[in-house]
Amino acid sequence: MASPYAGGVQSPSPAAAAHQQQQQNHSLAFRVMRLSRPSLQPDPAALLRFDPRDVFLPEDALTGPDPSAAADFLHGLLHPPDPTATVPGEFTFRDRFLLRDPADALALPGLLVLPQSFGAIYLGETFCSYISINNSSSFEARDVVIKAEIQTERQRILLLDTSKSPVESIRSGGRYDFILEHDVKELGAHTLVCTALYNDGDGERKYLPQFFKFSVSNPLSVRTKVRTIKDITYLEACIENHTKSNLYMDQVDFEPAQQWNATRLEADEHPSAVKSEIGDLCKQPILIRAGGGIYNYLYQLRSSSDEAGQPKFELSSILGKFQITWRTNLGEPGRLQTQNIHSTPTASKDVDLRAVKVPPIIYAERPFMILPLVEAFESIKFDLSMVATQLGVQKISGITMYAVQEKKYYEPLPDIEIFVDAE
Repeated sequence: MASPYAGGVQSPSPAAAAHQQQQQNHSLAFRVMRLSRPSLQPDPAALLRFDPRDVFLPEDALTGPDPSAAADFLHGLLHPPDPTATVPGEFTFRDRFLLRDPADALALPGLLVLPQSFGAIYLGETFCSYISINNSSSFEARDVVIKAEIQTERQRILLLDTSKSPVESIRSGGRYDFILEHDVKELGAHTLVCTALYNDGDGERKYLPQFFKFSVSNPLSVRTKVRTIKDITYLEACIENHTKSNLYMDQVDFEPAQQWNATRLEADEHPSAVKSEIGDLCKQPILIRAGGGIYNYLYQLRSSSDEAGQPKFELSSILGKFQITWRTNLGEPGRLQTQNIHSTPTASKDVDLRAVKVPPIIYAERPFMILPLVEAFESIKFDLSMVATQLGVQKISGITMYAVQEKKYYEPLPDIEIFVDAE
C-alpha cells in the first residue's frame, strides 16, 4: 500500500532536457513525485532548555541545614502565584527555557516533516512514486495510452500499460494521476520512462516520452570470515549500516547449502531473563545504528553427512547465503539476499581414522578395547585390543594405517589421553 506522504518533486533528467523543445509542442506533461514517509524534526531551541535545579541551586542545597528553604524557592520558581503579575521581560522570558517535562529534553516537538528532496533510494526497498499527467493546453486530449517502465543496465520492467483501456480524455487544465511501486533489486542508475500516446485538439496522434533518472545505493554490506577446525566450519558475518537512518533488523537468517547444517552461536542469556513463548514473539529487533553501525553474527556449520551417519563425500565450496529483512525508524521495510558465500576448499583425505569409543574406566595390565572408525567413502568398524602398563594419565599415540597394495602410510590417529587406575 502506498504511503500517503509525499516528498519533493523529481527534477527532469538531462535526457528529458534534450526533449524540452519538442515537449513544448505537447499538450500533456508528466510530473513525478516520490512517496515516502515523513521524518521527526528535532527542535534546536529545545536543546537550550534546562532544569532550574541544575542552575539556581548548589549541589548541597537539598542536604544543607535548611532544606525547606531550597524547596520553597523551587516551588516559587516553577509555580509563581500569579503569572500575570510577573515582571515583563524577566520571568516570562526565563520561563521559555525551563524544562516542564523530562521528555522535553529529547527536543522532539511531536511534528512530522515531509521530505524536501527526492532523497536516497537503497537496494531492497520499495520505490513508490505518485505520477500525474497534466494537460496544460486549451484543448482536450483524447484516447490517452500511458506506459511507465523502469530501465536498468540489465533489464526493462513494465510497471503500467493502459493500451487495452486508454484514458478516454483529459480535459484542458485537468490531470490523470496514478501510483506506481517497484521493488528495487539492482544497484546503479535507474531510469523511470513515462510515455503517452494521445490525440490532440487537431486530431493529430502524438507521442510524448519523458525520462526521470535516479541512482540506487547499497544500504548495508555483509563481510564474512570462514574458519575451519577439523570437521567444523565457523562463519562470521559482520553487517554494516551505510544509510543515514537506523536499521532495525527483523530477520537475519543464514540458509545453508544442501550438504551443510548451520547453527547460530549466541551469547548465553542471563539466568534472570524470563523465557516464554510470548517473550519470543515480542523479541526486540536488533538495532544497527546509522552511519557505519555494525553487528556481528557467528554460525557453526557441520556436514549433513556427519549427523546422518552417511559416508563422507567431497564437499562443495558453497556454504549458503543470507536472507536479511529490516525496517527504518518509521517502519519502512527493506529486504536483501546475499550471493552465495564460499569457503576455501580443503584437501580431502583418502582415509580418516578416528577413535569413537574409549572405556570410561581402564585398569593397569588388563586388556581394554577401543573402537576406531575408518572412512573413505565406505566405513569399516573393528576393535583394537590394548593393555596399559603404567598408572595415571597416559597417552595413546602412534596408531596409523598402512595400505599394503599402495605401500604407503596414512596420517596417524590423533593422540588420546586416558587415565589408568589400579584395581
